[in-house]
Amino acid sequence: MKTTRQQQDATRRQIVASAVDLMTRQGFDGTTMKDIARAAGIGDATIYKYFPTKDRIVLGYLDEAVRSALADTLATPGLADYGLQEKLQRLTDAVLERLLPDREFVAGVRILARRSPLSMLAEPLAARQALREAVTGFIETAESQGEIEPCDFKGVASGLYGDYLAGVVAYWLADESDEFADTTQLVDLSLGVLVLALRAGLVNRVLQLGGFMLRSQMARFMQHGSGLVGVLRMAKSALGDTMVPAMDTPPRTPRARPSAQPPVADAPKPARKPRARKAAP
Repeated sequence: MKTTRQQQDATRRQIVASAVDLMTRQGFDGTTMKDIARAAGIGDATIYKYFPTKDRIVLGYLDEAVRSALADTLATPGLADYGLQEKLQRLTDAVLERLLPDREFVAGVRILARRSPLSMLAEPLAARQALREAVTGFIETAESQGEIEPCDFKGVASGLYGDYLAGVVAYWLADESDEFADTTQLVDLSLGVLVLALRAGLVNRVLQLGGFMLRSQMARFMQHGSGLVGVLRMAKSALGDTMVPAMDTPPRTPRARPSAQPPVADAPKPARKPRARKAAP
């Protein structure tokens, strides 16, 4: 019997969910495709019609997480009235919120990516292009409204946001501060500095001179404890101490500390949602 597209999508989601559960408990190497197929309730051969390898299942998880976060962001009430920094912060928050229930699994994925980078990068995430287009749209809107100076490298800047996001996730995974306060501070400062630089027209020059170096060093520079927050504070001071409105918003409500598989809060708020946080045990 021929399956419908909806049935196929449901099966794909079940395979990914089963893989996340098994790999969290048994590790990537300790989980086989047969294990995943049986946990998902499908035939041992059927799983290969959806994913040829375990690596592709992991990529499928990341792709869906980014797509869902992007959809949540674009559906935020009043998003059109947000400034550029608020839009980027809302998107970054949404990604962390999507990853929060599977934080242990995501930490394992990061180790896997460091161990086998070519395997993980052989097939780019389909959601990456959607992410690039959304960020480009955010920048174009900010240009048209006079919030920032015209940017000649919107495509490059939008592509770099994907690398920035990967760095934020790595920082968040290593963050042991109360309520993930260090990650909150990092994102607020870094995006605030970015918008200030765009307002001053500095991003064009930076990308002309060092786009490749910025991209290649992004992950290393974003490591927790690298002193990046201090550097960002100095950059903010150098660019001018008048931060964009998003930096003056009141503190976000802390989120309860997640359990092994915590639910993601789904109550919408008029302002941007709180970043994935943890409470003291």
